Amino acid sequence: MAVRRFKPVTPGTRFRVGGDYSDVTTNVPEKSLVTSIKKSGGRNNSGKMTMRYLGGGHKKSYRLIDFKRDKNNIPATVATIEYDPNRSARIALVNYADGEKRYIIAPEGLKVGMKIISGEASAPEVGNALPLKNIPLGSIIHNIELNPGQGAIIARSAGTYAQLSARDGKYAIIKMPSGETRMILATCMATIGTVSNSEKANEVLGKAGRNRWLGRRPRVRGVAMNPVDHPMGGGEGRSSGGHPRSRKGLLAKGFKTRDKKKSSDRYIIERRKK
Repeated sequence: MAVRRFKPVTPGTRFRVGGDYSDVTTNVPEKSLVTSIKKSGGRNNSGKMTMRYLGGGHKKSYRLIDFKRDKNNIPATVATIEYDPNRSARIALVNYADGEKRYIIAPEGLKVGMKIISGEASAPEVGNALPLKNIPLGSIIHNIELNPGQGAIIARSAGTYAQLSARDGKYAIIKMPSGETRMILATCMATIGTVSNSEKANEVLGKAGRNRWLGRRPRVRGVAMNPVDHPMGGGEGRSSGGHPRSRKGLLAKGFKTRDKKKSSDRYIIERRKK
């Protein structure tokens, strides 16, 4: 996929840079894999706003994605590459040999008609899912499980990938997209390749209205609020606001918020770079 610049025929297209969708093969999702989404507007079950700056946006349907890739040793054919409004990556509809259909996160280079398979005996080729213990060292991977059978939670957004650096006993050592190096059980599944739509980072919305279509409301700066609303609020004129902090008073911009006694610290070999 590439990005395209728009002719400045309106103020909204003057600076807009958008995707060209040349990799998308259909605009009609598979009906059996689509479900409705209920919008919360940032409110909880009692109607109280718990997340600010959310609301509105275009109506969307949710595509059920197979993050577990647990249909082992059954080959599947890629039927379509599709746009998904719920994520930055493209998704692929795959038809299994036994007739079942599933959506997966589409890796870079996956084309309609290609064959994919998951399982321990699978070849380490783009789109195939294998346990980390069966993947060659140095491989570029995505859709990585953190616990066996949990389903992929690491490296799922557009253009991201991790690298399998080494193996140590029952653990695989992974270099994460953030730069962090950590150990993950070698029985966890991962998919070969990089996530599709890597040019997503170069897109420019062009106007505030496109943010509203995505369900994002305007974000108010803390220094623009009153003292009752934010620790950085108030003051005469354009006050700097003192030390940067959150609405609840937690220091920001360099203050570490991770629990010092977090149990998963022992799996982290090297922290991410600042």
